Amino acid sequence: MLIETPTHRPGTPETTTTATRRRHDDAPDTAALFARMAELDEGPEREAVRDELVTLWLPMAHRIAGRFRDRGESIEDLRQVAALGLVKAIDRFDPSRGAFESYAVPTITGEVKRHFRDRMWALRVPRRVQELRNKVRVARRELTQNPGSPEPSVADLATHTGLTEEEVNAGLEALDSFSTLSLDAELSADDDGYSLADSLGAADSSYDIVVDRESAKEGLRRLPERERAILYMRFFEDMTQSRIADHLGISQMHVSRLISRSCARVRDEVLGQRTGNRDSGGHSTTA
Repeated sequence: MLIETPTHRPGTPETTTTATRRRHDDAPDTAALFARMAELDEGPEREAVRDELVTLWLPMAHRIAGRFRDRGESIEDLRQVAALGLVKAIDRFDPSRGAFESYAVPTITGEVKRHFRDRMWALRVPRRVQELRNKVRVARRELTQNPGSPEPSVADLATHTGLTEEEVNAGLEALDSFSTLSLDAELSADDDGYSLADSLGAADSSYDIVVDRESAKEGLRRLPERERAILYMRFFEDMTQSRIADHLGISQMHVSRLISRSCARVRDEVLGQRTGNRDSGGHSTTA
């Protein structure tokens, strides 16, 4: 990176200010190598010059990668990504357009940022939400940079960023989407420790019974009194068909037919209602 340093010193007559440019220690003078590579055709000699340029500029790529440490990615992987950006910068650089460093720094930085944007999300979120996350993250850092500063509220973040509170909430949710926790992660260090998966709920089949029972109530109320009585004795008092037949003075076969007919009628009414909710035609379904 090029930094301007003024030559005027306090206490001396002010003269026309000139700027000297100080290069980083990891920014070698490789203009001659780039000029030579531009003149060479594809082949071993050009590859050798290219490899030499990569070696000379690699420390700068590593320095840029170091800016992104402690963000959930290992420094070794970041250096690999930065090195890839360096190779792209070398291949695309036009020596006639100025210094290589001014072209390579944004190219390498962009490659590392793209790595975080596209590869580091444990839960894939839209690009717009990623941008909201970055704005919220920067705003939180700026609002809490002074010691003792309270955690900013959603309203504070919205005012600072110019976003709506809904957009701020989306950005805050995305902050928690960058990494995930394994379902096998231990949540307790005790001997009787349990994993995250052990704390998750499961579907309760009893809910289906409640739904079915409530759905059948109206159909049961519309049955003739004798058929309701037969169903009650059979399914609530657990009486056999033979006992029901003796109690009512009818044959067991007749009891069986009444039970089958009553159950089918209630079932058809329930299924017909459910079909009608999904389809405006509301045709009945028989089982």
